[in-house]
Amino acid sequence: MKKHLFSVNKVVIYTDGGSRGNPGPAAIAAVVGNKKYSEYIGKATNNEAEYRAVILGLTKARQIMGKKKAKEMEVEMRMDSELIERQLNGRYRIKEEELKSFYVDVHNLIMEFKKVEFTHVPREKNKEADRLVNEELNKEERK
Repeated sequence: MKKHLFSVNKVVIYTDGGSRGNPGPAAIAAVVGNKKYSEYIGKATNNEAEYRAVILGLTKARQIMGKKKAKEMEVEMRMDSELIERQLNGRYRIKEEELKSFYVDVHNLIMEFKKVEFTHVPREKNKEADRLVNEELNKEERK
């Protein structure tokens, strides 16, 4: 029997992005249900990596569900970046020019779902996504 990744109409996605140096070598991760995704993205700032992690999570969720099912799904994005969460919820303005295009990309992806909610969680509640980011960065350092 196939194990279900999501509840009937809601999925929780944990995301994290990080760089060693700001900017510096950076990686992103998303945990979508029981699926885990991560990748090294090269040189980026912490905030750019955080946005790209949100984009990764939403993109993977849409791919897993398919377009029709995504339109019926509610998504809760959980992240430990308070800045990005507040920017995506419209509580903070985006001052950095390089982040504005990521913000637009996220909002274009939101349209693929019934509802998307952005929630800040403490780092301890985002351990798996954080671990995946550090794993990617460590792999890249060993090259």
